[in-house]
Amino acid sequence: MNTLTAPDVITNTEQVRMLELLDARLRWLSAWTIHNANHLRESRDGLKVGGHQASCASMTTIMATLYFAALREADRVAVKPHASPVLHAIEYMLGRQSLEQLQSFRSLGGAQSYPSRTKDKINVDFSTGSVGLGVAITAFAALTQDYLKAHGRLDPAREGRMIALLGDAELDEGNIYEALIEAYKHNIRNVWWIVDYNRQSLDATTADRMFDRFEDIFDTAGWRVVTLKYGKRQREAFARAGGSELRDWIDQCANADYAALTYQGASAWRGRLSRDLGRAGQALIESYDDDSLAALMTGLGGHCVETLLEAFAAADDDTPTLITAYTIKGHGLPFAGHKDNHAGLMTPTQVEALRESMGIGVGHEWAPFAGLAAQDAAALRTFLSSTPFARATKPPATVAPTIEPPGRENFPRPRADEMSTQAGFGRILVDLVKADPDFAARLVTTSPDVTVSTNLGGFVNLCGLFRRTPSPDVFRDAKIPSTQKWGGGLTGQHIELGIAENNLFLLLAALGLANDLWGERLLPIGTLYDPFIARGLDALNYACYQDARFMLVATPSGVTLAPEGGAHQSINSPLIGIGQPGLAYFEPAYVDELSTLMRWGFGHMQAKQGGSVYFRLSTRTIPQLPRTLTEEQEADLIEGAYWLRKPEGSSPVAIAYCGAIAPEAMEAVAALIEDYPGLGLLAITSPDRLYNDWHASCADRAKGIRRTAHVESLLSLVPADAGLVTLVDGHPLTLSWIGAVARHPVHALGVTRFGESGDLPDLYAKHGIDAASVIAAAHQAARWRRTPRS
Repeated sequence: MNTLTAPDVITNTEQVRMLELLDARLRWLSAWTIHNANHLRESRDGLKVGGHQASCASMTTIMATLYFAALREADRVAVKPHASPVLHAIEYMLGRQSLEQLQSFRSLGGAQSYPSRTKDKINVDFSTGSVGLGVAITAFAALTQDYLKAHGRLDPAREGRMIALLGDAELDEGNIYEALIEAYKHNIRNVWWIVDYNRQSLDATTADRMFDRFEDIFDTAGWRVVTLKYGKRQREAFARAGGSELRDWIDQCANADYAALTYQGASAWRGRLSRDLGRAGQALIESYDDDSLAALMTGLGGHCVETLLEAFAAADDDTPTLITAYTIKGHGLPFAGHKDNHAGLMTPTQVEALRESMGIGVGHEWAPFAGLAAQDAAALRTFLSSTPFARATKPPATVAPTIEPPGRENFPRPRADEMSTQAGFGRILVDLVKADPDFAARLVTTSPDVTVSTNLGGFVNLCGLFRRTPSPDVFRDAKIPSTQKWGGGLTGQHIELGIAENNLFLLLAALGLANDLWGERLLPIGTLYDPFIARGLDALNYACYQDARFMLVATPSGVTLAPEGGAHQSINSPLIGIGQPGLAYFEPAYVDELSTLMRWGFGHMQAKQGGSVYFRLSTRTIPQLPRTLTEEQEADLIEGAYWLRKPEGSSPVAIAYCGAIAPEAMEAVAALIEDYPGLGLLAITSPDRLYNDWHASCADRAKGIRRTAHVESLLSLVPADAGLVTLVDGHPLTLSWIGAVARHPVHALGVTRFGESGDLPDLYAKHGIDAASVIAAAHQAARWRRTPRS
């Protein structure tokens, strides 16, 4: 553990002065932006806008020094969510953020509450907001950078550090430690995590006894741990007579006491220290006037430009580094240290007093250099423009070219009389490597310790594990038979993870941003068991929110995983697929459908208006249809559905199914065809795309735009008074909405209860998704036939 206790680096005096001027400007602009949003801008709904003035104030010195002294052009930063106004102020000072955006902070179209890659107008490296996820992704971004470098796809000029700025309360988040474990296993480099240790969270001051333990964890994981507790003034005071007493007192003072004394001010500091210190310590305190004493006691390492400069310079290598910077919550503001200041707002009177103290004239509050003498303003402009961050041009000026998959005729389409979609997925990947090595070289796969059981094993046998340090296949070398021939090295294309779904989605997010962050395309594919999507759902949402592009293969799924029991059987994951923006959910029943959709998915992952793709697959082996899909059928199944058997005449019922439960639908049709000769069978491959297309068409019609959705075209063949039976191995809501399209009565079959161990006949019957249940529902639906509408 490295604790800087004395100035080891002589810093440039003018640089320090410029950074201190900038620190004050950022504190003001962030506070004023929030004040304007809450007190000056018209409020139409009466809701508090918020904005975390105190959380910004504790970060301004750190961010000023990092961005304009330590940051290199290739470095990437995940900014503490509550410091978003400081980031906007930095960009505003550089002329890269508009006044309109600041004035519209937290309003529609304005600067976002938390940094957003997709919503903010400024360049944002990593979206932050879900607590801890913006921190953890930097570890996986570093791993992605190492992967690109090892594969010869990283421009040396674009190799940088992945930096996270975080509040100390974020260290309570478990996903940070899951990421730390994985980072240690993969020996990551070029990561800084800088902790704003202001010792206050939303509800209370943080526990005193925990922080040493946090640092121990990082030290054990091989990180350089740097603690910046004391500012330069404090270290100078410690060197004087009585200084050791003062230092001991600071070290022993509880977090809550330190915060309360900060809020009470100089007289409280003097009274408490005069009572607690010995004669030498008291004499030291008496040598400071009130303002100087308050500045001394609040001048912690995180508010000292010189201390921060020393730490950043000392960590200028590729060793992963945790920097703990002690700060005061609300530093420089009238409620500094108050335990309620996390979401607190300065009053208009307090803001006016702050404005006057900074020499900012009325009407000049938004001026970037207001309050500065002309000479200082000119010097600061010159200083800012000379920094690497000011020269940085992100995102990249050129977008990497699209990596085209093999053409429709050449894309792998495994053939077999019977096969599961999961097995088909594995075969497609293996065949891709053999059929088009250049395309396959862009694939990178990952899985949380379920590589074999999700059928990635064949791909890994061909392409190997990615390891920065080569790892031999000991079993192969010892001539011990094994189906897994997994050597590891720099050329490997599979990144194996431990059992932590948050890490899977964070790695997919980082890999899926390779084009935006490094100008290189990767085609990431992640596999996991379908029910465990829920374990990493926050991270999945986070990945989609910042428009990362990847293919998620969730398998096996549903109660169809019969013997495994309820803990491994998914129910509501289709609803997740429908409800998650930026993620196209598919559930093909047949391998030829999966092949078509995977080819489309690789293009969708790279399209400007595209997104990520989620396949819900099954281990159930079912008979494959002896057919060659037409281009029209492929287009339909990509849109979400196609007729396997078109309805004819005036059949009173039609059946729609999704996924591996296709045989039950087929069996029901065979049994019902005599009673209902015109019975239609609709194969739904994407409830998600089908629904969203229909929803969009409804919105278009409300605007006077006439457009027919794909599902409307399909259902136009079904008599208006016919009933529909829908069938899915998942929650019945997945398909029940279809009845609203043309107002057909729907009998929705699906799974609404936790599963249990059993075989398919028993479980399907218990949950009412077997052929007998479909037949019974079809007869009931036929009886629902209504009087035709006039």
